[in-house]
Amino acid sequence: MKIMETIFVLILVSLIMAAGNTVGYHIDILSSVKAVAILAAISAIGYLIAKLPYCNKLPVIFWVSIVAIMVSIPQMPISEWVIATAKNVQFLAVCTPILAYAGLAIGKDLAMFRKISWRIIPVALVVCAGTFLCAAFIAEVTLHWEGVI
Repeated sequence: MKIMETIFVLILVSLIMAAGNTVGYHIDILSSVKAVAILAAISAIGYLIAKLPYCNKLPVIFWVSIVAIMVSIPQMPISEWVIATAKNVQFLAVCTPILAYAGLAIGKDLAMFRKISWRIIPVALVVCAGTFLCAAFIAEVTLHWEGVI
């Protein structure tokens, strides 16, 4: 996908997220737009970094995560403002356009899913169980390490 198309899709998804955040969670439109704009800017910067010649070996999600970590670490002067503003975006408002995209992507490959048939069910169960167990293990270790539990 070309850069301008990606930026256009990012803006479109941001508008959907801001509308969902405002309508679904009764957060005023200005706060929603500002919060979503921060998330979109972080995503756009990460995407543009991933397109640089020596940075394109790693996936875009890696660079977006690095940019998000960099702007939110306490040593950065804007971190407090970024975190306070981004708190206005509800998780489910972000998930709605992502799930819509996943639904469209699955619908595109429906013939492939028919060929896989029932075999996708045990694979999905193992993936879900593994993800849950690994997340629980990491949370347990981290909370013990921080002294919370």
